Order: sequence, then C-alpha cells, then structure tokens
Amino acid sequence: MLASNLFKLNSRLPVLKKCLHTPVLTKQVLHYLNPREDETYLDMTFGAGGHSRAILEAVPNCKLICFDRDPLAHEIALNFSDEYPGRVRAFLGRFTELPSILKSAEVPLGSIDGVLYDLGCSSMQFDVDERGFSISKNGPLDMRMDGNRCPDHPTAADVIKYADEEDLQRIFKVYGEEKHAKKIARALVECRYTFRPIKTTSDLSALVAETLMTDYRMDSLQRPTHVATKVFQALRIFVNNELNEINNSIHQVRKYLKVGGRLLVISFHSLEDRIVKNHFSGNDLDNNEARSAALKLRDYSTTVDGSDKWKLYNGEWAKLFKNTVTPSDSEIRENPRSRSAKLRAAVKIS
Repeated sequence: MLASNLFKLNSRLPVLKKCLHTPVLTKQVLHYLNPREDETYLDMTFGAGGHSRAILEAVPNCKLICFDRDPLAHEIALNFSDEYPGRVRAFLGRFTELPSILKSAEVPLGSIDGVLYDLGCSSMQFDVDERGFSISKNGPLDMRMDGNRCPDHPTAADVIKYADEEDLQRIFKVYGEEKHAKKIARALVECRYTFRPIKTTSDLSALVAETLMTDYRMDSLQRPTHVATKVFQALRIFVNNELNEINNSIHQVRKYLKVGGRLLVISFHSLEDRIVKNHFSGNDLDNNEARSAALKLRDYSTTVDGSDKWKLYNGEWAKLFKNTVTPSDSEIRENPRSRSAKLRAAVKIS
C-alpha cells in the first residue's frame, strides 16, 4: 500500500515525480512579494515547492523558511535544503504550531520580510489516490493533511461513520455551503442502518449523486462540477480545522513580519477569502460577535503558550491593492486548477 510507504525515504522519488505541478499566480506573487537579496521569506504552504522555487530563483541570495503540515511536502522541502545550501530551512507543522517551532529554531519576531500562503489542498494531495482528497480518484476517505503524523486524528471516514445527522448537516452547510446539506446528511446516516459502509471517495461521491439524482451541476460561474464537490470540501475543511488554523496563524505571522513586510494569501473559496479580507480590513475575528459560524463550528486552542499568545496580537495592514488579483484566461487554460484562485496582499504598517 502506498499509504504505508508514502513518507519513507526510499519511496520519495517516485512520489515526488507524480506530484509535480504548476503553482498558481506565480508572476503576480513575485511582483507583489518583490523579493530582494539578503532578505528572508516564509512560505507557509510549501506543498510541492513551486512558489518557493520561483522565489529562490528570482533572487540569488534571499533566504527561505519552508513550512507545511504534510510530511510528504516536508520531504520535498528537505530536498530543497540540499539543492539551495545555506538558503532554505524546512519545518513540519500546522499553522498554529508556527510560533513554537520558530521559537525553537531561534527565529526572532520581526525578522521576516515577506510571507506567502497558498491555501487549500495541494495538487500533490489531490493527485495521490490514497490521500482521499479527490472525487475523481478512488481511495480511502482519509483527507488528513498531516498524513500519518497524527495517527489518532479522525479521518473523513470517521466523521461520516460517527457524527450524528445534525452535525453532518452543519458541516456540509457551513463548510461546504451545500444547499442540500440536510438531505445528504440523512442519506449518510441511513447507510449505517442498511449496512452500506461509506469508506472510499467513490462510495461517498456515488451516494451523493444517488441522493441528488444527478452527477453534475453548474457552479456559480456556470461550470459543470460534480455534485459531491462541496461535501468533499466541507469534510476536508472540518477534518483539518482549516479555517481556524488560517485565522489564528494570520495573527501569529504578523508579529514575525518586519514593519513594511508583505503578506500574500492565495485562496480558493469564499470562506478562506472572507477571513483574509476581514484581517486586512481590520475586523477583529476573535470578537465572538464578529466570528462567523464557520469559525465557531470547530475551534481548537492554539499551540501558543498563554504568556506569549497576546504578544502575537494587535497590528494593522495596508492593502497593496483594493480587491483581489485573479488568474488570466491563458493561465486558466494552461492550469485549470487555478480558475478559482484569488490573491490578496497587504503590508504590515505597525
């Protein structure tokens, strides 16, 4: 099984070759990040390293901190450390583990010149069947971005098997913005009583299609998408606690940026983009009245020590442009996965 060998050193090269992909909005990222010699940058979502490589190749003497929660991505980042000696440091962890990891690595606050996020699921996670992220590839319903690093962490299959109908409905409605959330949740619970286990991506996508009596529907841009797309998105976000990770980590990285440092965030759906927009607009998402249902639904304590946590809050941003930057038609033709990408960027001003 690939799942058991995925993170072993002797299996690294075949997997890496399979996971090569084209990063989105690369030219725009380089333009707004504006990397310079002898500066230090932080790639919070290293993935397969496409954006990191572009930054390293753009400026010969800049340094890069590569961060990712996925053990396979960390393996690739370690290769970068060998390929760019003295310029790359690779760390494995979730967004909210960043402060403790950088503290252990003696990276001081206010020392980083630019930070990049490329949110959501990476191409290499979609492309490996056994990770369970893709509707088009049959594999176990895993969806853990941490892989086997956290073996006790619930998988998507665990959520489907054990969550009650009301919780499933809320997950699909809040994280997937799925209008048929109640109907799909009911169908999943009924499967338990008819001894029809939902263990694979094909099991889940087939059940949703049967429940809604169609395989495809048009999205907001009138593009055909599988009817289970939003259900898959919702489960992935819930399993990985993605929105709370994003919200908390933007607070955290702000203190690691120098005044004048730049933060760039690429998002792929409205829930992610809304969080980034609120931060850049100065809205306090930690105010209970201001927080959306998506953030309240699942919330973990951050890994920041209580005494240090409040040092990582407060600050202001100046937007580099008013709204968002999106891919050109030619980029979308060359890289269809870029079609939903939105870039926001801001400068730390205090």
